Amino acid sequence: MQRKFLTNLALVLVLNLLVKPFYIFGIDAEVQVRAGTAAYGGYAALLSLSFLLNILLDLGITNWNTRNIAQHTQLMRKHVSGIIAARSLLAVLYSVGIFLAAWILGYRGGQLELLAILVLNQVLVSTILYLRSNIAGSQRFAQDSLLSVLDRVLLIGICAWLLWGRTYEGLFPIAWFAWAQTVAYGTTAVIALVMVAHRAGGLRPRWDPAFTFSILRQSFPFALLVLLMSFYYRTDSVMLDRMLPDGDLQAGIYAQGFRFFEAFNMLGFLFAGLLLPMYSRMLKNKEDVAPLTGLALRLVLAGTLAVAVIGSFYAREVMELRYHEHTELSAPAFAVLIWCFVGVCITYIFGTLLTASGDLRTLNKLAAGGMVLNIGLNFILIPQGHALGAAWASLITQGAMAIAQMLVAARRYSFRVPPKAVLGLAVYLILLLGVSWGLKEEGVNFLMALLALACTAVIGALATGLLPIRGLRSLLPLRKEA
Repeated sequence: MQRKFLTNLALVLVLNLLVKPFYIFGIDAEVQVRAGTAAYGGYAALLSLSFLLNILLDLGITNWNTRNIAQHTQLMRKHVSGIIAARSLLAVLYSVGIFLAAWILGYRGGQLELLAILVLNQVLVSTILYLRSNIAGSQRFAQDSLLSVLDRVLLIGICAWLLWGRTYEGLFPIAWFAWAQTVAYGTTAVIALVMVAHRAGGLRPRWDPAFTFSILRQSFPFALLVLLMSFYYRTDSVMLDRMLPDGDLQAGIYAQGFRFFEAFNMLGFLFAGLLLPMYSRMLKNKEDVAPLTGLALRLVLAGTLAVAVIGSFYAREVMELRYHEHTELSAPAFAVLIWCFVGVCITYIFGTLLTASGDLRTLNKLAAGGMVLNIGLNFILIPQGHALGAAWASLITQGAMAIAQMLVAARRYSFRVPPKAVLGLAVYLILLLGVSWGLKEEGVNFLMALLALACTAVIGALATGLLPIRGLRSLLPLRKEA
């Protein structure tokens, strides 16, 4: 299973590194530049709002389904046929909830029109994720990897034409960007549906109230977990927009730093996407999850610590790679946000393990605490620090959640951390900090410093054991595995 994890991780990383960074920094960031920081900030706040009640679209079905299909693949046709009909009603419930929340928060007119497009997009994205859960659950990781980038490939093509392939005077209409997403997501959803239908041996959607109630009852703990996590992960932009006189601008400044953090965070999300079906099958077969967990944690720490150190030391340089306005304000926020990457990726490992084991009650208690902590910190820190205050609230919350989930998983599965591993991690971090400080003090060119730090990270990770040489060697004699 460790070898399968490394093989499929390599595939999904290559695909996503080829596509998603270009989309985020070439397309999404260019849209912000062309549309204006304030306009994009309003869009980012509405997008965050659409995420907050996103759980009503799914009610935990996707995560429950990934775990269930990994353990009972033969039930795919029956479950997909029944769940597709139920999700149509959930889409209506979600839409009503979103517009009611938007009205209460004071959104009107054109803001609601833009929100309507974003609501449609969320329905399509949620559908894609559910369909992909069937493919990943059946251990078809290569197909799932291709689907994970298809929408972005389509969106890159559409937006590239809108941005550079036609003449348009004035600011770029943000609604064009939203509609482009609709086309890309819709196409991907249709392709995913065809793949699932083929894998399941045909589909026959049906409305079965008893079946739907049974599925929702089993998936409710997953739904509550996603809802609570969405609140402490997505409230920052909405609170900035609503709490401050220049809320649109502050949300846009925060979005500049958050975009880079989210770009890296996608890589962590890929870990969770691979680990959940693997953990679920291993736990069903009563296999030891410690080796896979240790491998995943070492890989995560090797990558995230390097990214966080580089991002915090060279925050202004990173922001200026893509932006020309407000970088002096977005850089400090990014320098803090990038350390969230470490905490979030740790939760992707241990939270996914606890999810696969069905320990949702503990995870929900932790997530509820994280939500209260994050919202409380935002109320205190946003009026004082604006975008930077929101970044600190996020870092404190994500750090607390990572530590809590790690401790719970370690106690449940009796994980032992060798002192040698702790020492190696400390040496690796000190090495990165020392080299970064030295390069910064010497005024070394950013690109040269980036190359030097990347080499330092690889050599340091290999020397301290964070990068498992044996595991990497096992990839050489590749065999085709399902």
